[in-house]
Amino acid sequence: MDIQANKPISLITEKYSYGDVKRKTVDGKRYYEGEGKLLPSVTTIISKTKNEKNKRSLQAWRDRVGEETAEAVKNQAAAVGTAMHKFLECHIRGIGYDDVTNIGVIGKRMAQLIIEKGFPFIDEYWGTEVPLFYPTFYGGTTDCTAVWNGKPAIIDFKQTNRAKREEWVEDYYIQLAAYAMAHDALYGTKMEAGVILMASRGLSFQVFTIDGQRLDDYKYKWLKRCERYYGEVDN
Repeated sequence: MDIQANKPISLITEKYSYGDVKRKTVDGKRYYEGEGKLLPSVTTIISKTKNEKNKRSLQAWRDRVGEETAEAVKNQAAAVGTAMHKFLECHIRGIGYDDVTNIGVIGKRMAQLIIEKGFPFIDEYWGTEVPLFYPTFYGGTTDCTAVWNGKPAIIDFKQTNRAKREEWVEDYYIQLAAYAMAHDALYGTKMEAGVILMASRGLSFQVFTIDGQRLDDYKYKWLKRCERYYGEVDN
């Protein structure tokens, strides 16, 4: 399926009135303004509270490949991810868009893979690039709110260099749980699932989902991360 093959049509059913939430970057970290207070982003909290094993693994990789190569890999991954997300956002909104740069071509192929393999399981789209915040605690932006296989869901699109094992996406699950809690708090919903649709540059596709008790378990893990974050900030 070519994203530009047919005249774009919005896929969104406007079930909720998603408003804007102001964002601000401070010392390289993203913050959101909620109820007049500057709130740390979900990704800022997750990054700040990574366990020591993950921090050591990341640093070991940087030491092994060298800082220059590590930064180049990181920046290219960010650029590809941004391109992929842009294509997916425009597809959902029904906006014509193309990017013929090398990065854009890679991002478009990955977006097409997610559309072909993942989107058939979405029953209804509520919004894309949806800004959220949980009053007084945190803010963030989720890639998509929708109904996935009959369940109200938070959906995030992820790019990767290679296929991932489920144990490697722990922080992604925590991110989904955080967004689900924020959406429930703001809109009185009961988000029942979190979904990751992941495409690799080699064009492999993966789906990771949490619901039921597992979603509740990750909400608890997220609250513990918030507790740790604010404990460190206050100290």
